[in-house]
Amino acid sequence: MSTAPLRSVAGRRATFTDNTVHSTECMCGVETVRDAWLAHGLCARPSDRTTAESAVETLYRRSGFRKPEFVWVPSPPAGSDVIAAEGLATTLSFAGEGVQCVAVRMASMLSESRRRMDALIAHGRSDWPNERRAIETARTQSPDDSARIGISPNAIIRAAVWDSLRTSLFDGAATAIRTLMPPFVGGVSWYGQQEAHRVGYYDTYRRIGLARFRSDDLELLDIHTALTSATGWWWAFDNVCVMAERPTALHVEPIPGRVHNECRLHHPDVPALEFEDGRSLFVLHGTIVPDWVVLEPTVERIARERNVEVRRCAIERIGWDTYIDEAGLALIDRADDPGNVGHTLQLYVMSDGWGRNDHILLAVNGSPERDGLRRRYGIYVPTRISSALDAAAWTYGINGADYARLVRRT
Repeated sequence: MSTAPLRSVAGRRATFTDNTVHSTECMCGVETVRDAWLAHGLCARPSDRTTAESAVETLYRRSGFRKPEFVWVPSPPAGSDVIAAEGLATTLSFAGEGVQCVAVRMASMLSESRRRMDALIAHGRSDWPNERRAIETARTQSPDDSARIGISPNAIIRAAVWDSLRTSLFDGAATAIRTLMPPFVGGVSWYGQQEAHRVGYYDTYRRIGLARFRSDDLELLDIHTALTSATGWWWAFDNVCVMAERPTALHVEPIPGRVHNECRLHHPDVPALEFEDGRSLFVLHGTIVPDWVVLEPTVERIARERNVEVRRCAIERIGWDTYIDEAGLALIDRADDPGNVGHTLQLYVMSDGWGRNDHILLAVNGSPERDGLRRRYGIYVPTRISSALDAAAWTYGINGADYARLVRRT
C-alpha cells in the first residue's frame, strides 16, 4: 500500500506561517515525517502499479497529452534496454514555439511548481547568524536541540530532511543504480522512490503547518507523493511510459557519526541491491565492489585489483592480520598512538600488483562505532612518509610532532 496523498484545504493563495517563536513545537514531527519518507525510499516490495499509473496519467493530462501505454520492466537497466530497442528516445521533439515532448513539458511544470514553493519557504529564513552556518550546525544535532538554541525551522528541515534523505537515497541508492545503466539512456529519468528527499522536503512543511502552498502546487505535490511512494524509476515518452519495478532487495546500515538517520548500502554476505531480473550490486559500507570481494576474496585477487577502495574493502573482508601475513607486507615503522591510548600505529609497504609500492597506515578507530566496536582500518599515505607518527599526522594535515602531543583523537 502507498501513502494516500494529503489533500489541500488551502486556497490558491500561498502563505508562510511564522512559527519561529514556537519552533521547538514545530520541529517535534520532523523526524517522524523524514523517517516515513526514508521507508518509502528503501522499500523493496512490488510497485503499486495502479497508484503509479494513475499519477503518471494525471501528469500526462496536465501536460496536454493523452494517457500513454504503460510498459513495466523489472529494473531500471531493463528500462534502458527497452528505450534503446524500441527507439523511444527518437520521439523526443523540440519544435515550433516551445518544447513539444511530454517529458520536458512535465519537467518544466514540476520545476516551476518547486520554484514557487521554494520562494515561499525563503520568506521564513533567518539570519542566525547566517543560514548556511545554521544548516551546518543543524546537521550535527537533533531537530529539538537545534530548535532550542534558536536555529530556524528552515535550516533544521534542510539538514534533517532534505540533506539526510538525499544522502541516503539519491546520492546512495540512485547513484548505485546508475552504475548498472549505460552511459546514455536517451530520455528524462525520474527516480521514483529515490526522489523522496525532494518530495519529503515540501511534505514536511505541509504536514507541520509551516507553509500553505498554492492549491495547484499542492495538487502536483500529491501526484509526486503518490509516485514516490508507489514505484521505482520511470521515463515518459509521448505515447509510451516505461515504468521500472522497485528492487527486490535493498540493504543498508547507518552511516557512522550521522544524527539524522542517514544510511548507506551495505550487506556483508549477499547483494545489497538486487532486482527481480538478477541485476544486482555488492556493496560494503557504501562502496560498490565486485562480487569476489564478498564471496571469495583472496590475496591474489587483491594484488590484481587497480581500485584502491575495492582493495581496501577486500583486505578488511579477509582481515588485516591474515592479509599482512599472506601478502608478506613489510613493516616500516610502529609507534604507540598518542591520540588513541593503548593502541598502536603500524606503517607498511605493500605492492599493488602492478609494479608499484604503496605505503599504508594501519590504525584503530579512535571511538567506538554504533555496534560498540573499534575497528582497524588502513589508510593509504604518500610513499615519502616513513614514520608511523608522521603518517597519522598527515591524515589530519599536521606534522608528526604536533600529532604526538594529542590527547585523544576521534
